[in-house]
Amino acid sequence: MASRSTQILEAAARVIARRGVRGLRVEELAAEAGVSTALIYYHFKDRAGILRQTLEFINDRAARYTTERDPDAEPLGPREELEQTLLLELQDTVEVRENSSAWGELRASAVFDEELREDLAKATLVWVQEVAAMLGQIQPMAAAADLAASAERLTAVLEGLSMRWLSGTLRISHARTLMTGAIEAELAWLNR
Repeated sequence: MASRSTQILEAAARVIARRGVRGLRVEELAAEAGVSTALIYYHFKDRAGILRQTLEFINDRAARYTTERDPDAEPLGPREELEQTLLLELQDTVEVRENSSAWGELRASAVFDEELREDLAKATLVWVQEVAAMLGQIQPMAAAADLAASAERLTAVLEGLSMRWLSGTLRISHARTLMTGAIEAELAWLNR
């Protein structure tokens, strides 16, 4: 059974995905999580603490569903690992839809919230660095600046494709095809 704080963070991700950051009310969060508002304040101190920890939670959850592998499966090569990691952000599951929607809502709110902007910038930087490291496994002779630029472009493309898919303006199969093409283009650029 999930801990109370995990239960609250799962509920926060659901509420943010549905209603956005502005629609996050502690009373509604408490009802969604099945806990008291006092317990939420005990665990997270204030609304900013809820947002910060929810951002960490959705990042950790995304890391889990994009990197977990069947222990009996054949190991992936560097390119396959990169493709699988990025394409697993485009899965039609409740968890991925919720995570991606909440990420988009947090990103949109960061435009007006400097504290949230800083937290989101740090989380994005970690993600970009992880993708750059995977690219470096494929193209070990590429310059660090080029790997970082490719990783920035790939993560930005993925976010855009994800939002288009989630909003119904792009079929998931087409989003996955476009993402695979973006990976191919970046690898070609790094190999120039």
